[in-house]
Parts: sequence; C-alpha cells; structure tokens
Amino acid sequence: MMKTLQFDNRWLRELPGDPETGNFTRQVHHALWSLVKPTQVQAPRLMAYSTEVATMLGLSANDMQDPAILSAISGNEVLPGMQPYATRYGGHQFGNWAGQLGDGRAILLGELIHEHKRFELQLKGAGATPYSRRADGRAVLRSSLREYLCSEAMFHLGVPTTRALSLVTTGDQVVRDMFYDGHPQLETGAIVCRVA
Repeated sequence: MMKTLQFDNRWLRELPGDPETGNFTRQVHHALWSLVKPTQVQAPRLMAYSTEVATMLGLSANDMQDPAILSAISGNEVLPGMQPYATRYGGHQFGNWAGQLGDGRAILLGELIHEHKRFELQLKGAGATPYSRRADGRAVLRSSLREYLCSEAMFHLGVPTTRALSLVTTGDQVVRDMFYDGHPQLETGAIVCRVA
C-alpha cells in the first residue's frame, strides 16, 4: 500500500534549495532546505502507532504492519515520490541570536497527498543533516516516547501541534549524557514519524 501513496513536494519546487548535495555540517547560504537521506538503522521495530493518524493518511492497520511501511518510517527506504530534506532556519537561543539553526535531527520525507489534503511526514532522530552542528542527528527512546505521547495528548486537549504517526526503535545504540553530568551511557535509539 505505501508504495502507491502520492507525494508532491511543493516546498522543494517553490523555495530555494541548497546546491550542495553532500551531507556534512556546514553553513548553508541563500537556501531554505538541503536534500538529505535518512541514515540506515540496523533493526527497526514498530513500537507504537496512532490508528487515528494512520487513518488520516489513508493507512489501515494492515498497512502499518507492512515491511515497506516500517522501512519508510524508520528511514531505511525512500519510497517513490519522497524527496527527503532538512529545512534551514535561524533564531534566538537563550536570549541571543543564534544564526543558522535548522533541522539537526529531523528529516522531512515529503508531502503526502490524501483526500485533497497535504501532510508533511518528518522523521525525528533519522540521522545527521547539514544543520546538525556537532550532533549525531539521532534520538533515544525515552525522549521519543515522550514526544510521541505528548504530541497526541496535546492534540486531544485541543492544542494545535504536530501529530505522531509512529514510534520505531532502531536497533542501534546512541550515546547520551542523560543528566548532563559527564557520565554518558548507551541508550536505545528511536525515531518518531511526525505529521503536520
């Protein structure tokens, strides 16, 4: 089913893109996005998905068990029509202008068209992008689970936010210093598929 879904990436057509196609950390000038493919993961496993969000996208419960779906929402496969990219933006951090920020660990797969509506599918924790600065672009299960649950809770409380289609563990270990106390440890890697 997933391979027959329709993608139309208007953002890429209408806004200026990065001419550099290599995926390495850098300052990007005069562009709002950079093409980038998700990093492959070892052993993706679907931990949870929102039936409501899947239905909104035209995906059934059977579709969500399809290996092609798992490959797409884990970043292991780029399906026809998808054009993965990371967006560039700037902003303030801690009261100061931070300059270029961008999607450091989020990769948009593309704009899915279903029932005349557009839905952006984005993988958070899918690997490094040109905007990752000194980070690895990965996410861990504890923060991904929190985002998955909180985004759906916020939506059901009437707060406009992104939705969460799925939570996938990657089979990879990610080094994180959970308490920022100089004691990094290996944690379970995970990816959330956000929908906007």
